[in-house]
This record gives sequence, structure tokens and C-alpha cells, in this order.
Amino acid sequence: MDNSSNFDEISEPGYRPSPSSLDQNDQSTVETPVYSTMSGDSFMFGRTYSETSAFSDPIDDNSYSSEPSPSHWPVTKSGAQNQAIFGRLEMKQQKQVVDDKLDDQESVDLELETMKERFSKLLLGEDMSGSGKGVCTAVTISNAITNLYATVFGQNLRLEPLKPEKKSMWKREMDCLLSVCDYIVEFIPKSHNLRDGTALEVMESRPRSDIYINLPALTKLDAMLIEVLDSFQDREFWYAEQGSMSSNSTRSGSFRRVIIQRKEEKWWVPVPCVPPDGLSEKSRKHLRHKRDCAYQIHKAAMAINSSILTEMEIPHSYMASLPKSGRASLGDTIYRYLCTADGFSPDHLLDCLNLASEHEALELADRVEASMYTWRRKACLSHSKSSWDLVKDLMSDIDRTDKNHVLAERAETLLFCLKQRYPELSQTSLDTCKIQYNRDVGQATLESYSRVLEGLAFNIVAWIEDVLFVDKSVRIQDQ
Repeated sequence: MDNSSNFDEISEPGYRPSPSSLDQNDQSTVETPVYSTMSGDSFMFGRTYSETSAFSDPIDDNSYSSEPSPSHWPVTKSGAQNQAIFGRLEMKQQKQVVDDKLDDQESVDLELETMKERFSKLLLGEDMSGSGKGVCTAVTISNAITNLYATVFGQNLRLEPLKPEKKSMWKREMDCLLSVCDYIVEFIPKSHNLRDGTALEVMESRPRSDIYINLPALTKLDAMLIEVLDSFQDREFWYAEQGSMSSNSTRSGSFRRVIIQRKEEKWWVPVPCVPPDGLSEKSRKHLRHKRDCAYQIHKAAMAINSSILTEMEIPHSYMASLPKSGRASLGDTIYRYLCTADGFSPDHLLDCLNLASEHEALELADRVEASMYTWRRKACLSHSKSSWDLVKDLMSDIDRTDKNHVLAERAETLLFCLKQRYPELSQTSLDTCKIQYNRDVGQATLESYSRVLEGLAFNIVAWIEDVLFVDKSVRIQDQ
């Protein structure tokens, strides 16, 4: 049988020999190996070798296949050229790998430099001169958490997920700032049994009680707030900046005036816009659910913050600045009402005062708080203890019928009702003074963490209320 018939018998279906694959004068047929495009070597050896290039002069149509190569690569003239191409591909791959490693290294170096800066500021107490005149560690950590919150959430004025880099920054740096709490411990007794059955009581360390209780709760509230923001990835409403109302948001643009009134001239807040027919029932239900969740988170964070502030020691500078009489601090009208023998009602007193704004409410809270501690100090004058902690212990020994004690209790009740009526009330002068002069690192960390979470939860509730308000107004217009 001739060569061509031998070839037909051994060749694979669909295979076409190249001109150099058959030698008419040779006694045997040489088959060029073909490598599968799906094999592990297909990247380096995806073509058959041939002496005829696809770009050479045309030859007999029967001498080679008109079908493209399985790997769709053009055929080169020689193996040396193939090796050169493969070498260049390998170099490109290696260069890409090196570039990726360099990018990763630059990212790590940048994060390392950022952490060095944070660590240095903590050690220096924010005093860049290094002269030792900086603030204490507790105030530095409190400021660091507050500044981090402003950096991550300060420009986030919409119901939308955080950007990945912002979310990563918040988690990474908060983990670093909160790590100091891992080393604030207390010793508690624990029973330990020896092999011979002898019971021993040993001291075991664990996180301090306030950190042990409050820090896990705060981290959980933090994760829940991030989850609330992430839930607004797909939404039916959108936002328009002031002065940049698009054509599809002109209908909702008229609500700028209403929202300004509700937000007390906060012109920088973007305007929520809804479709002409309003939001769907599913979207409104989702908004109400997330509003309720954020409101509960706000209440929990505010309760933790209040408890931490209560436990902080009152600075001596605040006690020294108190007025000599509570009557001078409150005024005659409120003082006379507090002195009423029977029927004292703090809610009725607040209704009679008719506070017009939160600013007036905060001013009243400062005066009530100052008068409360003035009366408490007078009730404790018979004791020579100067520490506020000891004064609190001695309060139980004071005559409950003492006039100063009764006035202090009523002032405390009035302050509590005032804060309930204005839950978004800013910190009082005493709270600010406590934070400024606090030296306890654990309390500073918990207070600042709970304060920023309280603020974020309050903002989320306000943003959801704005969207629901605009949606309601649009539906009322359509009726």
C-alpha cells in the first residue's frame, strides 16, 4: 500500500498533514504530535510544528488543512521562533506576578505607616513636640475613635452601603483601638481541685466587669448598624444634591423646603427622591423595619453611654465651679415648684416651661444638673471626705427628710424626664467635663465607642424618616 493509504489508516479523524509531514522518497510516514488544548501543557505547546508559515505563499490546497488551529494561534516558521514567543509570554507572566507582589507590598507598607502614625500619636498624647505636654492616654483614645468615626462616616449622609475601603478601614482601626481592652483585667476567685481532691481557691484574670459586659454588646451593635446600611444596596429611592436636581427628580425637589424645616436648615444633607407613584409596599415595609432596628440600637447604645458616664468620677474643677445655691442656678420659678410639698410632677413642669428648641432644653439640663450636685454637696458638708466615690457611699446615711436631699432627688427626676423627652439631646457640661478629665482608659474607650454608635444609629433613623416623609408627601399629592 502506498504512503497515502498508510497515512489514512493511522491518522486521526480531522487531521491534515503539513507539507513537511510526508516525504515522498522516505519509506515511513512521520506524524507530527498534536497537544490537546485542554491539557496542562497546552499553554506552552498549543501548536504543531511546521516548516510552512500561515503567512507564507499559498501552496497546494490539498497539502494542508484550511481549518484554523485548535488553539487559534498562527503557525510560525521554526521552533526557535516558537521558543522566543514562549519566552516572551513567560516574561510577561513573571512581570505581572512581580507587579502584583509590588502592589500588595505597597498596600501593606501604607497600612503599616498608618498604624505607626496612630501608635505614635497615642504615645505622644497628640503632642507632636514630644515635650510631654500632651493629653492623657484615655483622652487620646477617645479622640482617636471620634476622629475615625468622622473619617469613615462623616461624608456618608445617605442610606447606602459603606464603600469597601471605608468598611475595611473602620474594622481594621477599631480592632486596633479596642485591643487595649484585652489587657484591662481584674482578678476573681476560682475554685481549683488538686489530684488528691484538695480544693484550692486561686485568682483568675478576666476582662474588667464593665468591659466584659459592655464591649461585646457594642461590637454586636456595630455589626448590626453596618448590616442595616448594607441592606440598602438595591433601593427604589435616590438622592439629589442641592442645586443639581435631575429631570427625573424634579417632582421630589419641591420637598427641599419641608426637609429643611425638619432638619433645622441642614442644607448639606442630600434630598431623598422617590418615583412619581411613591415607593412600593415592600420597600416601605423594609424601611420601617430597618428604622425600628436602628431605633432599638440607638436606645441600647445611649443606655450604655449613660451608664459609663454615670460611673465616671466627677472632676474637682466641675465641683469647684458649682454655684453656692441651687436656687441661683435654676431661677425662682423652677425652685418654687421644686419646693412644693405635695404633687410634684416633672412632666407638668416641663409642659409649663414650654421649651421651644433643643438648645433651650440643653441649657435647662445644665442648670438642673448643676443645682442637683450643689444640693448634694450641701447635704454632705458634715462629712470631711473629698472623694466623690466616698460621697456616693455616704448618701445612704443622710436623712431622707433633709431639704437639700429632697431637692436633689427632685432635680434628678426632672433631669431624667428632660432627657427622655429629648432623647437626641447633646451632652451636658458635666458629661463633657467628665470626658475631658477622665483618666480611665477602659471607660474612655467604652464611652467614645458607644457615643459614635449612638450618633450613627440616630442618623440612620433620621435618614429613613426623611425618605418615608417624602414618600408620604408624594402619595398625598397624587390623591
